[in-house]
Order: sequence, then structure tokens, then C-alpha cells
Amino acid sequence: MFARNAQRLVLEALADTRVVFVAGARQVGKSTLAREMSRHRHAVEELSLDSRVTREAALADPEGFVAGLSGPVFIDEIQRAPDLLLAIKDVVDRDLTPGRFLLTGSANVLTARKVKDALTGRMETIPLWPLAQNEIRGTSANFVDALFAGEPPRVAAARVGRGAFAEMVAAGGYPEARLRSGRRRSRWFASYLDTTLDRDLRDISDARKLDEVPRLLRLLASQAANVLSYRAIAAKLDLTHDTVREYIGLLQTVFLVRLLPAWRPGIGARESHAPKAYLVDSGLLAHLLGADEHRVAADDQVTGKVLENFVVIEVLKHADWAGVDTTAYHYRQRDDEVDLVLESRSGEIVAIEVKAAASVGRKDLRAMEKLRDGRGERFKAGVVVCTSAQTIPLGERLWAVPISGLWA
Repeated sequence: MFARNAQRLVLEALADTRVVFVAGARQVGKSTLAREMSRHRHAVEELSLDSRVTREAALADPEGFVAGLSGPVFIDEIQRAPDLLLAIKDVVDRDLTPGRFLLTGSANVLTARKVKDALTGRMETIPLWPLAQNEIRGTSANFVDALFAGEPPRVAAARVGRGAFAEMVAAGGYPEARLRSGRRRSRWFASYLDTTLDRDLRDISDARKLDEVPRLLRLLASQAANVLSYRAIAAKLDLTHDTVREYIGLLQTVFLVRLLPAWRPGIGARESHAPKAYLVDSGLLAHLLGADEHRVAADDQVTGKVLENFVVIEVLKHADWAGVDTTAYHYRQRDDEVDLVLESRSGEIVAIEVKAAASVGRKDLRAMEKLRDGRGERFKAGVVVCTSAQTIPLGERLWAVPISGLWA
């Protein structure tokens, strides 16, 4: 049992919000987290829509099903009967008690406009991602808060080179996958994708060419951490541009893909630039690339891609739990590129670059130096996450930080 950093957020939401939705991919521990809290912190009745009898009752008469529930209720896999959300809306409009419903789901049902509009102001969504390294290792430091404080982790005597990360990033953060290795892990991921892409996508979409989605996901894996071109992908898959955009949206909805929009100093310019695409888990990415820890360490076509994906997703997990509220972007302008930029609501930013090597050169800092000089005091910190042995200052508000700084 891993202590999840999202638990505090869920408990805070249950204290003042009528409906709390814990959303995330299959097998990341949503149900386990909800059951743990219901047994020890927030007692609730438990129902699962994976049960055929329960699901059929909910689908046949959503209003009657919800009306028959008394007291706080935990409903698992809510995306299997989304009309329940409209019935829940009617109930919580009459009963304003916080913590009335705790829901979990492996598809983001709030992508349906009528559901999102109906539950505005009544429901809070808490994302739950595959395990972060500080959850696996039982540490509590938050990397994002440290950077906004201008105090990156001070690491010493870290392991140097690709051996510092290859096995870790190939294992990823799905609890069940981490218990396996080699062919057994590969088979787990294959089964996992079959279930997710077949059942969950068909639960939420009536699209006719869903058989193309596995090919699309493999192509996205091959281009992970790159700027996304819908038209180029459409041409390779012989699909329309709009179909590719729709299907990538579905992969986001089932929490397999995350898109990172472009950052520009002018807020209005950000929407017109292409996002970067990441898989939600480095172990899943390695599987889709046909790579194990040995190939992650040795194959340059795989190493940088998988490591950047790992670090960016790891930092985004920290951002969910951080004390400072941020929005995540990538930055690319002409020859300058920064893998990850986090911007707070006050306009302060931090910049994070990822490098598989142990040494950092001047060219690795050029884009961050321009951001620092252009943003002035609003630029709080820039770090190159790399495989160095220790944290090294590289200039004003710039540092090299070993990968272990993400959990140290």
C-alpha cells in the first residue's frame, strides 16, 4: 500500500464540496485510495458499476437508483453509467451536505458538455496518475514548490549516468506493472491496453474507426516529447486531420496521453502554437516502443525520449500537489526550446530542461537564460534535470539537478 499524495486533496474537497470525482487511468489505484479513505477517514457506502447487476440498475433508472441511496456514497467507475451524474446533480441541489458523493472513473466524463454544465460548482475533480517516485520511496518533498521558492533540491553523491534512471523509467508507475519484469511486464501492458482501448473508449464514444486507435497510440509513442502535428499523423495513418484530433482527445479522456500547450510571453498567442504530446507513464511508453531497461540505457533513439517523458510527467504530478497553483507549457521559439515551463497565477515561472548526460554545456542553458533575462524577477528558477552526481549552480537562478532531486 503506497501513501498517495492526492489523498490530502480528496479529503480537503470532501470537507467542502458535495461531489468529489477521483479521475485517472485504469490500474492507478483510484478504487484503492477511495476504499482506504472510506474505511478510515470518510465512511461511505460502496457501489461499483463494474458489477453487472449494479450497472444495469443504474442504466435502467438513474433517478430511482440515486434516490435509493442514503448517506455518503462511493461509486466506482462512474463512466459506465454517466447519466447517474445528472441524477446526482438533482440530489445534491436538494441536499447541500459536503462529501455526499465520492466518485471514481477511468474516463473523464466531464468532457460531455451537458454533464460538465450540470455539475459546475457542485463537483471537484482530483486527478490520480500512476505512482510518482516520491510515493514509491515514501518521501514528501515537492519539486515544484522548491523551484518556485528558488531553492532546488540540494543533492549530493547521486548515481551518475544512464544507470541512474534506465530501470526506474522502464518500470513506470503502474503498481501492477512494477511487480513484473521482462516478458511478464510486457504482457501486462498489452492486456491493459486491450482492455482500456476496447472497453473504455467504447463506453464513451460512438466513433466508428476505433480499431485505428492502437496504431495512433503507437505512433504517438514514437513521437513522444515532440511537437504534435495532427496533419502529419493523419497522413501516416490515412485518416483525416479531424479524426486524428478527435482520437487524441479520446486518449486524453481515458488518461493515456497528456498534451502540453506552448508558452509565449503574450497570453493570446499561446493557443495558436502546437502542443507537445506525452504518454502518462514512462513504463507504458517503453512498452509501446518495444524497449526494456537495457535499451532505454543504450539506444539513443529511445533514451532521450523516454527520459524527457518521465521527468515531465513526474513534475506534472508534483504540480498537482504543490502549494503554488500552476499551468504547464512547453517553450519553443526559433532555435530556443525548454522542455517544461510552469507559470503561477501571479505570472512567476520556472523552467525545466531534461538531459540524459551528466554534464551541462552553455547551449543547454541558452533558452533558459533568455527566459530569465526577459522575465526578470518573475523568473524564479531554471534547472537542467540530468545525471550529474550533485546539484550544481550554473548561473543566476540556474542549476543542474540530478534526477533523484525529483524525490530527494
